[in-house]
Amino acid sequence: MTGNVAGKRGAGVARWAAYGWVAGVLALLLALPLLTAGRLPDRVATHWTGTSGHPDGSMPLWAAAVFPALIWAVASAVVAVAHGRAGSATAWGGAVLLSMGVTLAGAQAAIVRANLDHDRWQDAESVTPWVVGTLAAGAAVGVAAALVTRRRVPPGARPSGTPPMELPPDQRVVWLASASNPWLHALAAVTGATALIALVLTVGGVVAAPLWPLIVPFALVSVLTFGCASVQVLVTDQGLRVSFGPLGWPARRWRPADMESAHAEHRTPAQVGGWGYRLSGLGTTVMLRAGECLVIRARGKDFAVSVDDAERGAALLNAVAVRGR
Repeated sequence: MTGNVAGKRGAGVARWAAYGWVAGVLALLLALPLLTAGRLPDRVATHWTGTSGHPDGSMPLWAAAVFPALIWAVASAVVAVAHGRAGSATAWGGAVLLSMGVTLAGAQAAIVRANLDHDRWQDAESVTPWVVGTLAAGAAVGVAAALVTRRRVPPGARPSGTPPMELPPDQRVVWLASASNPWLHALAAVTGATALIALVLTVGGVVAAPLWPLIVPFALVSVLTFGCASVQVLVTDQGLRVSFGPLGWPARRWRPADMESAHAEHRTPAQVGGWGYRLSGLGTTVMLRAGECLVIRARGKDFAVSVDDAERGAALLNAVAVRGR
């Protein structure tokens, strides 16, 4: 009883700490340019060339305040939605919010400092060392948070395996299952649309400076997210095949001789570090929804994929592995 009360108190403290962090970063992003508006030009430099470090793009002062705040609000909302679907505090969400908050706040501070006391945005100072330091700090904070909050399973806590299904010697095995995550599909669509719009604006010459720093990362996130938003699992006499995306590519394969055991196990995004293709203390997990996962141990490593009827798939895989041996 005491442990439950302490756990609830700890979760409450963590929740309010997250609220405070989100609100604090949002206030800082808005306040930094607005409170120093009297010392800033009407348009502030917001983009610099990578080679010379000279400013080559600008925004109105209000946009420079609102744009990063909007990015932060959207990211916080995505983490909140994922938290609600997982039903528990997500370690990956905390790491993302800490890392992204430090990065955005540091970048906003660097932009304000570079434009401070200049009459024209073209005269703004270089932000290269500040941006490099900010990115390093954001990455370090995110990695540290992920390491601290990573949940590992103690030895012996994992299921030992599912009994193999009894099959006649001449019966062939075929089992197919699939899963998809609509939230990952939506994220892929939003980031892809953003990259496409930015590309059209750049090619059409609508913006003063090319938007490649926006196009490239958003396009990459869209492609990677779309590829991990759906999965197909096939069990046959030749072993296990797990394919990704609507085209079934790329795919991972395991032969019967490679597999030591298989079992069904309940997992959540909080345990494995989020959605999609995740690496954690539990091994590799393709997490598309919380719940039953098919887990195999092959070549001394664990691989899990969230699909329905995982118990049957594990029983068939164990039968196939017995045949193979």
